[in-house]
Amino acid sequence: MKLSKKHLKTLKEAPNEAQLVSHQLMIRANLIKKEAAGIYTYMPMGYRTVRKISQIVREEMDKIGTQELYMPHANPAELWKESGRWYAYGPELWRIKDRNGRDFCLAPTCEEMITDLVKNEVSSYKELPFAFYHIQWKFRDEARPRYGLMRGREFLMKDAYSFDKDPETLHEAYMAQYHAYEEIFDRCGLTYRVVEADNGPIGGSNSHEFSALSDVGESDLVYCENCGMAATVERAECRDDVPVQEEMEELRAVFTPGTKTIADVCDYLKIDVKKSIKALMFVTYDIELNPADYVCVFIRGDRELNMIKLVNALDVPEHYIEFADEEEMGAETGIVGGFTGPIGLKNCITVVDSELVGTVNMCAGANQEDHHMLGVCYGRDYTGDIVTDVKVLAEGDPCPHCGQPVKHTKGIEVGQIFKLGTKYSESMNCTFKDEDGQDKFYWMGCYGVGVTRTMQAIIDQHNDKDGIIWPVSVAPYHVIVTVINPKDIVQMAVAEEIEAALEKQGVEVIVDDRDERPGVKFKDADLIGIPVRITVGKFAAEGKVEYKLRRESNHELVTKEEAIDRANALVKAEIYGK
Repeated sequence: MKLSKKHLKTLKEAPNEAQLVSHQLMIRANLIKKEAAGIYTYMPMGYRTVRKISQIVREEMDKIGTQELYMPHANPAELWKESGRWYAYGPELWRIKDRNGRDFCLAPTCEEMITDLVKNEVSSYKELPFAFYHIQWKFRDEARPRYGLMRGREFLMKDAYSFDKDPETLHEAYMAQYHAYEEIFDRCGLTYRVVEADNGPIGGSNSHEFSALSDVGESDLVYCENCGMAATVERAECRDDVPVQEEMEELRAVFTPGTKTIADVCDYLKIDVKKSIKALMFVTYDIELNPADYVCVFIRGDRELNMIKLVNALDVPEHYIEFADEEEMGAETGIVGGFTGPIGLKNCITVVDSELVGTVNMCAGANQEDHHMLGVCYGRDYTGDIVTDVKVLAEGDPCPHCGQPVKHTKGIEVGQIFKLGTKYSESMNCTFKDEDGQDKFYWMGCYGVGVTRTMQAIIDQHNDKDGIIWPVSVAPYHVIVTVINPKDIVQMAVAEEIEAALEKQGVEVIVDDRDERPGVKFKDADLIGIPVRITVGKFAAEGKVEYKLRRESNHELVTKEEAIDRANALVKAEIYGK
């Protein structure tokens, strides 16, 4: 392929809106072109890499017997209402109407569609187990699309769905997908961590996230170097501190003027922040988005609230809860903004973090302006309607498994797998006949890979000051042959000889025969990140060329035959392990 015949419009600088280096490089290298917020055209070079990632995914799915099909983007609303997610999924669900006023959504994921398909296609245990997958463009109406392909409104995703007869065979299918994902991301050249994750709006019991490690990732991860525990911060369980054993004091109100924050009141009263109780107030909504319940959450003063844990404890979708207007809430419940405590509340759900159970002589708001209570004891003075862990596992906290201090890092979510159980098969009455002729619900799993997000994650981990450094497996081309003077017949003949020899061996070659200065060509080659550069210049008549790997700084003058052999050996070794 001659670059002079191919569209390529590189940029020296990226637009100001591209904040991440990976986003900047994708735009500068002409891999993507923005059409609207979160919506991109994938340009020829970029789409070649997207197709290569897709092919890696396809090969690993086929290897474990997952069958490829293709489902429509437009899903009838009836299916989503049947599962209960039409309302629960929230404003990210891109809802549309046809000309007859019938409701549809643009699929962000396809649990409903695949469950309905299996419901009408499969009926006997004799066909179990089985799994389907497709690689499809998905849609989510993100409130704040940003960071290039990391949070877009249209993206390419592989989603797979397994159907089994019981929890044991579901676990086998789940682990087969787990190991296939390891192969996928290894082949893509990613450094990643597998962590326990929250199931979110997908639902189910267990989930693992595959997160490409990155300083700019949106996933907050926590891990233990001692025992190997790893989870998203949203999912990470906490080990509660053992309550201090001391005699209960008398409950008493104290004057604390203007101390509306934990720091202020603890400083005023000269007490340890761990002896204080923090209050956070919320309102939840019903299916029609009308106010439903007020919620008061109480955690130790030095802790942070984990909103996902709270949402799960209340069993409400994330978009059905928000911080309450404290004045309006006070009229109903008796709270006082800045001075809210757990004693004497009414008409609200109280959620108490498990760490407060057994604590005595704590400081909490008195539900009276400029006053706090001292001597507050759990059990004697207050209890909770819901008592559970709702706090963040902070860096340095003890690991819930072994007790050693945990660490935090960040990552880009590139894949996630879920054990759905019977969530969708029950809600959509999807059954099979077992050996005894009895109707049984399928045990389901679902498994997603963000194909386009994976491309950006690879760039995030593989770049330098000059541009992208593609792993061979996903590079748009394996080799770029840079011709110094395309008008020189000898140079072009050598370039074409190299191109033909490599392509005959399955190596993908792009020949830069553009009428540009050598410096421009070298800069573009580095920016685009082709793994091998063979430069044909003044030594062409002697049968010699310059050979250079993108990931290395040095280059060598070698014979054209040696350049061909080296490039072929590199590609075979890094793609096929030969």
